[in-house]
Amino acid sequence: MPIVFSWLEIQVSAIAAWLGFMFLLVSWLDQQKAEPELVRKVMHIGAGQVLLIAWLLQVPLVICLGFSLLFSAIALVSYYLPILPMLNSVGRKTLGVFYYALSITILVAVFWSINQPQYAAIGVLVMAWGDGLAALVGTRWGKNFYQIGNNRKTLEGSLAMAIASYLVMLGVLAIVLGNSWAIFLIPLPVALVAAGLEAVSPGGTDNLTVPLVSAGLCYGFVLIAINFRLQA
Repeated sequence: MPIVFSWLEIQVSAIAAWLGFMFLLVSWLDQQKAEPELVRKVMHIGAGQVLLIAWLLQVPLVICLGFSLLFSAIALVSYYLPILPMLNSVGRKTLGVFYYALSITILVAVFWSINQPQYAAIGVLVMAWGDGLAALVGTRWGKNFYQIGNNRKTLEGSLAMAIASYLVMLGVLAIVLGNSWAIFLIPLPVALVAAGLEAVSPGGTDNLTVPLVSAGLCYGFVLIAINFRLQA
């Protein structure tokens, strides 16, 4: 007798499978003595794709919240106990991973509840790809340094953050809005704000400020664009 899976089981399995794959990949990289910053950012980028999967598969709010709350709890415990040592092995220990998980939880609670999950995905994807590539580009190719408070950044990394953020939003908005002038204009100011927040937010708080502000601004600008189009 063939085994038949429900759509909910497929949704949950897809998220669990992706998270399991990312954990195995990061563990393997750690065992291969890869650069700690690379290990962190691979996990950083990979974890952010969970919300993209959840949005595209239309995973229900309760399931998304369950996973995000679990992720938040593990991240908070890992700050105090070495259960995920590969995430705290680059010479700095912050609550950044917890802030990342917390931002996902907040975005899911807000945008899933109003049936606009694409903006939650935008916020997290901007953080995942933007911040992840900013760190990798800045570390490998950054030559022009600047400092704001205790944050030491590179212009190359900040530019990578802005470009990656713009492209992420462009892709999601193209799916949501279709062929519209708004998909090219809206991401520009949001990407610049995201890059600025990544540069000035202290102690890993960019994992909270960037996704929340990016999602909120993008949602607000889209509402303005829709209203403008209706009145035109």
